[in-house]
Amino acid sequence: MEQGTVYVGLDYHQHSVQVCVVDGAGRVLRNKSVPNSVLDVGGVVRGLGAIGRVTMEACCGSADLAEELRREAKWPVELAHPGFVNRMKSNPDKSDYTDARMLAELGRAGFVPPVWLPPAPIRDLRNLVGYRQQLVNEKRATKLRLLAVLREHRVQHPSQVRWTRPWMTWVRTVGGVGEHGRWIIDRHLAHLERLGEDIKLAEARLAEATREDPVVNKLLEQPGIGVVTAWMVRAQIGWFDRFRTGKQLARYCGLTPRNASSGKKQGDSGMIRTGDPFLKAVLIEAAHRLARLDEHWKSLAIKLRSKGKPGSVVAVAIANRWMRKLYHEMKELRAPAHREEVTTAA
Repeated sequence: MEQGTVYVGLDYHQHSVQVCVVDGAGRVLRNKSVPNSVLDVGGVVRGLGAIGRVTMEACCGSADLAEELRREAKWPVELAHPGFVNRMKSNPDKSDYTDARMLAELGRAGFVPPVWLPPAPIRDLRNLVGYRQQLVNEKRATKLRLLAVLREHRVQHPSQVRWTRPWMTWVRTVGGVGEHGRWIIDRHLAHLERLGEDIKLAEARLAEATREDPVVNKLLEQPGIGVVTAWMVRAQIGWFDRFRTGKQLARYCGLTPRNASSGKKQGDSGMIRTGDPFLKAVLIEAAHRLARLDEHWKSLAIKLRSKGKPGSVVAVAIANRWMRKLYHEMKELRAPAHREEVTTAA
């Protein structure tokens, strides 16, 4: 017999889920670990009461389970921001049991700091964009390792710009690095070639996947915006109308100044420490291009520099205002058939 409204906390793991159910008064009705499946999770809650709120910490794989619970069990699942949840925990002991109960209590109290649950196509695009970024990072790291070998043997670089064709030709034949050093350099060069081919394949797949994407195509119409920026923005932001304001969007991207004030002391401390670091990086790079190619942003950059602002601050200011402007241009860009519930972005 149902006993009223209950609140569920789910502590997600790859092979299991800790399910905690509490009633409206905070009493624990059930708290047990079950296999990672909708049927097993639902079996723990069945018969205990009407589902009030289901809270699960956002982590790798949790979005798939949350979407499945929403679709098949019709549960009102909310993904909680892991950073905020961690700061809310005051118990020095950590276990799946206590974590699941904390999530259930946050849901009962209405204190869940929610994050957006992207649809499956956006999650797939994020994986593809992330894979390309991993390849790019590995290529950069391999270049640094190759340069370290040359520096170790005190090899003087020629006048050519690094990584150009003439410079690469020189590296393939440079002497004075020893037998083993020569072998290591050749392996790094071969690895760079393989990474270059893999990056081309990933970019070709991204181009095909987003060929008819309205958001990507609209972004490419912006001056100074290339495909890499468009792919990253599309994957990380998804739909622009899930944000209430352009200011909220800029904060999500990590482009908002961080306030460091206390009492009568007023000051700034760089940017807020949040947002995807790769998204933030490509947006700041885009801001540098906008300051060169677009007259509006060029005039803003000149104005800020005249006030003594350094180049890094100017770039962040342009990126912030560009994202806020872009929000108003893009928030209506969604096909009616693909409209989802707009949630607060954390």
